[in-house]
Amino acid sequence: MLKRVAVLLMDGVAAFELGVACEVFGSDRTADGLPGYDFTLSSVDGQVVRCASGFSIVPNGGLDALDAADLIIVPAHQIGSEVPAAAVAVLRDADVRGARLLSLCSGAFVLGQAGLLDGRRCTTHWRHAAQLAACFPRAMVNPDVLYVEDGNLITSAGTAAGVDACLHLIRQEHGSAIATKLARRMVVPPHRDGGQSQYIEAPVPARADDTGSLEPLLTWLVSNLDKQLTVDDLAARSHMAPRTFARRFKAETGVSPHDWLTGQRVLLARQLLEETHLGVDIVASRSGFGDAVNLRHHFSRRVGATPQAYRQTFRNR
Repeated sequence: MLKRVAVLLMDGVAAFELGVACEVFGSDRTADGLPGYDFTLSSVDGQVVRCASGFSIVPNGGLDALDAADLIIVPAHQIGSEVPAAAVAVLRDADVRGARLLSLCSGAFVLGQAGLLDGRRCTTHWRHAAQLAACFPRAMVNPDVLYVEDGNLITSAGTAAGVDACLHLIRQEHGSAIATKLARRMVVPPHRDGGQSQYIEAPVPARADDTGSLEPLLTWLVSNLDKQLTVDDLAARSHMAPRTFARRFKAETGVSPHDWLTGQRVLLARQLLEETHLGVDIVASRSGFGDAVNLRHHFSRRVGATPQAYRQTFRNR
């Protein structure tokens, strides 16, 4: 179970990504029924570090906090900054003992300097992906996703994708209900699949007096996932031609209508498997997959486990 979280700080740390780590894991929300963590900001010998924005940060711990951490977070740092040998050693030791390692944006370069990206799938901000691949040719860099999980290693793209990666980890550790409650508390989307594209275009207004946002439709869909809907159905509901609707949908969400619906249905299925004793057939029906075979196919592809195995693993945890 995730209890101890440490953030590795060095000169040049990015304020936003550091703030993401502090917001998700460092804010005490136990009074709201959310989990709490032993949270430490760590630097070499507890030294003061200078943020990329120009202000100084006083850590509350040294690298020894990383030795006992269940999760080590590496926020974005200035690319090309030398990682101290002591920090490299601690990261490598943490990887060997199976601690979770989470990089945010260019924090992946720090993991790369520690040799932890070799032979592993990873990502970073799309602007830095080619440089990451060039610096660490043995890394399998995917520039077009929000976050990637490879064993105990999670790497995320820039800015808000770090929030998505953190919520993904919270969902794994504590379940969908806790992740959704935390997302609501932070006023952020509760779930964006890691495979969603980083490249999301700004939606083009349909009319001068209308923003053209699909948000009302998305909200309706989340409450009606059990319905069997086609692109034609959704286009008609949005008063658009099907091809126009499909283009607009991908421009606004980054994925096709089918991919988005499948992701939301898998999320609902996870919640039902975690929180109820409903049979798999009923879970499949309520989440819009129709039958257990279809649920098993999509669930296994997205989650990496069958619905039955997921339920058993989550309850054991």
